[in-house]
Amino acid sequence: MRPPLHRLFRWLMPGLGIKRWITLAFVSMGLVVIATLYAFGADVAAVLARVLPLHTAARHTFTFLMIGSGLFGFSLSLLHLVRSVTRALAPQTTEKASRLIYQRRILERGPKVVALGGGTGLSTLLRGLKQITTNITAVVTVTDDGGSSGRLRKQVDVLPPGDVRNCLLALASDEEQLSHYFQYRLSGPKELEGHALGNLLLVGLEQATGGFDRAVEAMSQFLSIHGTVLPATLDQAQLVAIVEDGSRIEGETAIAADTRAIRSVQLSPASIQPYGRVLDAIQEADLILLGPGSLFTSLIPNLLIDGIADAIEEAPGEKVLIANLMTQHGETDALSLRDHLDKLSDYLRLSRFDTLLINSEAPSGEFLAKYRVEDAEPVMDDLSEPNEYGLVAIREELLGTAEWVGKDTVKHDPEKLARAIAKHTRTFAQHRFSDTGRPSDVSIP
Repeated sequence: MRPPLHRLFRWLMPGLGIKRWITLAFVSMGLVVIATLYAFGADVAAVLARVLPLHTAARHTFTFLMIGSGLFGFSLSLLHLVRSVTRALAPQTTEKASRLIYQRRILERGPKVVALGGGTGLSTLLRGLKQITTNITAVVTVTDDGGSSGRLRKQVDVLPPGDVRNCLLALASDEEQLSHYFQYRLSGPKELEGHALGNLLLVGLEQATGGFDRAVEAMSQFLSIHGTVLPATLDQAQLVAIVEDGSRIEGETAIAADTRAIRSVQLSPASIQPYGRVLDAIQEADLILLGPGSLFTSLIPNLLIDGIADAIEEAPGEKVLIANLMTQHGETDALSLRDHLDKLSDYLRLSRFDTLLINSEAPSGEFLAKYRVEDAEPVMDDLSEPNEYGLVAIREELLGTAEWVGKDTVKHDPEKLARAIAKHTRTFAQHRFSDTGRPSDVSIP
């Protein structure tokens, strides 16, 4: 067990605002001692000399022991005081008091980050981002029409809740425990079979509050999330793909199931209004992140909504693209990194972006064999530098694995991804220093 003084030093990390109060406590204690000595000094010293007739060396040793015991007791009482207050204010949390204060004092002063996307890519990104800032706005695509979300769209006429649910959980204070419940799939009558509990809760909250956006806000409060989750639009829309032979395919599920190469995608109806708060968040962002995520069904749908692509291009904040790890059968078969960028550039001026984060780590042979069975492979990095988009390519080891639908899959590692963003962006470099010029900790603790 670490001694209290060692634990006290952990409280002295820059930016927590603890040192000033510890200093004040010691100074105040010192003033009390000085005042006592001033009032009774000579008499008290004479009494102590008579009661404790020690030699000089022994007297000095005894004095240091008393000072050490006092400091030990003072630090111990301070630590337990803070811990007691923390447990009283947040009785359900399992976080250490120092971690909670770090989140409140450091992460809440972090840069404003907007992340756009959908699917598992966005929730993976958010899971890492919340460890380096809590000023996060996740803009989630709402064109999913498969699984539980698709059934609810047809049966209850609601926006698809699945991707929103996953992003809320990714930003939750206690994701591990809450995911067990909110991801639970119901069994029972046909109407309920297979629905995620979190999806049903969002649908119920929409009916109770009168709007999908208000339902998301309510669930955000329940989960005590670190950031904000916004649907890209509150309008119902279907994704439409134009494939290589000119045919139109409507709906994400049908698009993913069709193996013909996608030429372009659009929304039906063509004009979809953005959720107003999304445009405000993009304009105010210090950093805008696009990706990772399914190119045609997670990333581009957000850009098809009126005004969002223009808002991204015109926003003053730094902009970063995050490259996908693997191709996706039926959507991006055999597309290289440059091919991905070429497709994306049809909907957004990539010259307005600053950086492209690329994974440099190869999956294991075991994973590659599994993906080849599904006609998927790593996205080939064929981007030169300089390139026609003016992007600065940053290559880092970003590979991770995660269980998805009962099997291990290749995913971005949330912590590696967040660390790369903190390391390679001007936004976080500027936030590493406080107003006093002292370094502030933005690393993942």
